[in-house]
Order: sequence, then C-alpha cells, then structure tokens
Amino acid sequence: MTDEARLETLRREIAACRICRDAPAKGPAHRLPHEPRPVAVISSNARILIAGQAPGLRVHESGLPFDDASGDRLRSWLGVDRASFYDRDRFAIVPMGFCFPGYDDKGADLPPRRECAPFWRQRVLSAMPQIELVLVIGQYAQAWHMAGGGQGGMTETVRGWRDSLMSGRSPAVLPLPHPSWRNSGWLKRNSWFEEELLPVLRARTKMLLS
Repeated sequence: MTDEARLETLRREIAACRICRDAPAKGPAHRLPHEPRPVAVISSNARILIAGQAPGLRVHESGLPFDDASGDRLRSWLGVDRASFYDRDRFAIVPMGFCFPGYDDKGADLPPRRECAPFWRQRVLSAMPQIELVLVIGQYAQAWHMAGGGQGGMTETVRGWRDSLMSGRSPAVLPLPHPSWRNSGWLKRNSWFEEELLPVLRARTKMLLS
C-alpha cells in the first residue's frame, strides 16, 4: 500500500468517527448533542501543519476548516490566498478536536472534545513525517504540542515564539493566538505580534511553499 493510500484510509476512518457521540469520555450524559462531522486535512506532501482548536458552526456546516472570518485573518497572517490555503499539498490542517463541540450557556464555543486528541492525534501526526513547521493556535494546541505550552497564559506563550521556533526541535513549532475577531483587542495591545512575529511567519511560510 502506498503512503497516499494509507492516508486515504486514515481520512475515511476519521470521517466515520463517532466516538464523541457513542463513547463520550465523561459518560452518556456528555455525548455530542448533534451528528459529528469530523473536519481535518491530512497530507502526504504539505510541509506546514496548522494545529487549531475545533471547528465552529460554520465550518461544521461547510466541511472546510477556517471557512469563516477567523480563516480570513489567518490567511492574511500567512500571506496566502484561499486557493493556496486549501491546497492539500501545501497545508495540513488538524485541529485538536475534529468536530464542532457545541456552545456553552453564554453562546461561546465549547472546548475541543476530550475524546478526539488522545484517540487520533499521535496517529495522524505520525502519518505526516514530512511536516517541517507546526503552527499551534490557541491554548489547547499549545498545551499538546509545546512543553509547558499555555501554562503561563496565551500572551506569554506567544511572546516566547523565538525560543520555540529556534529550539532546534523537528518539526519547528510556532505558537499563535487564535485569529478570532474576538482577539482584536489583544492584537492592538500587543503590537509586537504584527511587527515582529508576522514577518517571520510570512517568510517561513513562503519558503516552505516554494
């Protein structure tokens, strides 16, 4: 079986996954209240992995990761257009939770489901040994992919991006805030993100896509 055939088998298995509905980690009362629709882009050629949180409702409905205003901002950060972003040979996109987790009592997205990452993540990552850069977006992805990631808060984790990127580990890891428009205030208060980090992100992205 070729590498691509193995990845296609893995994609089909993920698409059929219903663990959060049928075997919820916290018991039947905490099952996913809607039909799961796993969203992940797994690639045999992409050198950049985007490790996010979990799909929102719009992504759940469309089946396209970051198919919303957050995705528009993320593509701007990367300096790429939609066609490049959704080219499976250029970007792999694997959130911590593959399915939309629903809303809390205040109407905010719930955290990624607990079942997903322990069951799938290492298998998916091992299937993409060609990845050279992991962009870790938000506290859950940072906690998984970075030693001590998120423990000092999102600001301090992202502020330490140089140490993370230049640590010598392979693949390289670069922490980012979530591109949600809810973080617009954070971006204004932390101008170093746009002035110092984004030029490096765009340069590294351009190099890896060439």
